[in-house]
Amino acid sequence: MYKYLFGPVPSRRLGMSLGIDLIPKKVCSLNCVYCEVGKTTKLTVDRMEYIKYDKVIAELKQFMSNDPKIDYITFSGSGEPTLNSRIGEVLKYIKKNYPLIKTAVLTNGTLFFDQHVRKELFQANVILPSLDAASQSAFEKINRPEPSLKVESYIQGLIDLRKEYKGRIWLEVFILKNYNDSKEELDLLKNAVLKINPDIIQLNTLDRPGTEAGLVPLSRNELQEVINYWNLPNVEIIASAQNRTIIESYSGDIEATILETIARRPCTLDDLHHLLGIHVNEINKYLGTMEAEGKITTQNLDRGVFYELTQK
Repeated sequence: MYKYLFGPVPSRRLGMSLGIDLIPKKVCSLNCVYCEVGKTTKLTVDRMEYIKYDKVIAELKQFMSNDPKIDYITFSGSGEPTLNSRIGEVLKYIKKNYPLIKTAVLTNGTLFFDQHVRKELFQANVILPSLDAASQSAFEKINRPEPSLKVESYIQGLIDLRKEYKGRIWLEVFILKNYNDSKEELDLLKNAVLKINPDIIQLNTLDRPGTEAGLVPLSRNELQEVINYWNLPNVEIIASAQNRTIIESYSGDIEATILETIARRPCTLDDLHHLLGIHVNEINKYLGTMEAEGKITTQNLDRGVFYELTQK
């Protein structure tokens, strides 16, 4: 079992994706209300070597020695990957030693105001930043950023990335009712997206419990209405969790293990992580699918969101 690698995970966007986690849970520059990993425990913009380079490379060498079938090596996980000060060096190592494997970085994009951070990611084939708000008030409401972060420099960093970076940019916009779905906010987001000029805009909404109770997702029809309202090219709705089961890397054995565990007693995401030794991001993929298929339900209690078998 690996400590800093997870998967290959059945990814909605990247097929069979080996995850690399460079950040401890849950170190991030944002504390988004919808985050399925959980509440941010260290809210920061300070970059450092949170997970040691040598330890990550050692695990990567071991995993790749088995000649696995993967589409991407993806930087994501328990927090914001660009907070790790050696992410660029890990990317360079992968490109040099595994040139046929594509790389992707899932990032909230908040640190792209820093030119050094932007340059470190130039080795990646795809960068998948997010932008959920284009006004400071909505930014603070839905993303709850580290206090020094301002939405203007956030957006400008994404604009500068597009000017400098030669790879593909897939911009994710996560929309929640009563958070960032007003016409005023949608207009501001559209203007920001036009300036950023990503290759693809991916609309997302809640399909798993977030860190706050009472969050309301948009329906697929409502997301389509946003696309119609924007009237922009290359906008897509990210596929539902149910579609993950058609990806080759989806494992029925892992799903069965999770179901057997919560059949004994309801568990939180952290409970399952510690009991099964599977990375939280990997568990999340299966929980989302099982919940969408009606196999499990959730209950919000003091200690967090508990997963239990659906009563028949």
